[in-house]
Amino acid sequence: MAVVEQERKLNPLVKFALELGPLLVFFFVNARFGIFWATGAFMAALAVSLVAMYLLARRVPVLPLVTGVFVLVFGGLTLALQDELFIKLKPTIVNVLFGLILIGGLLAGKSFLKSILGDAFAMTDRGWQLLTWRWALFFFLLAAANEYVWRNFTTDQWVSFKVFGIMPLTVLFSLTQLPTMFRHRIAEEEAD
Repeated sequence: MAVVEQERKLNPLVKFALELGPLLVFFFVNARFGIFWATGAFMAALAVSLVAMYLLARRVPVLPLVTGVFVLVFGGLTLALQDELFIKLKPTIVNVLFGLILIGGLLAGKSFLKSILGDAFAMTDRGWQLLTWRWALFFFLLAAANEYVWRNFTTDQWVSFKVFGIMPLTVLFSLTQLPTMFRHRIAEEEAD
């Protein structure tokens, strides 16, 4: 008889630490050794983080996995070609891709946010639609901000923005969406 491994819930603080850890490694290694060493350290820390997520939860969430693949590809290009442009473009490309996927899903009549978060929070279809549009637009704004910063500031300033700008902006944006989520929530009895 085959043993099926049970998927486990990952503690939110552990999940946050595993997502933030590689970024902090990127920041500190960049400050000490420069962008190329930081890129290699970021790739290694992200790989360790994804393995840890899998070992703890028996699955890797979609967004960290997609981001991890892009970090490995663009980080690899950065190191192989010794050109920091690739690692700087990665956030732009990932955010545009996420925005396009969310909008494409809506145009096809599906909310991918609901597919990812629906088990954690029950909302009306209208609520998921609003939230999905807002997140798509937010991803496009993050892409535009990344483009502006890497083109107009030093590499060290861009790294600081990537680590200490994007994460707080994302948390702040998430908090601004709570009223919509609560306004469109479905009681547990109704969701069942």
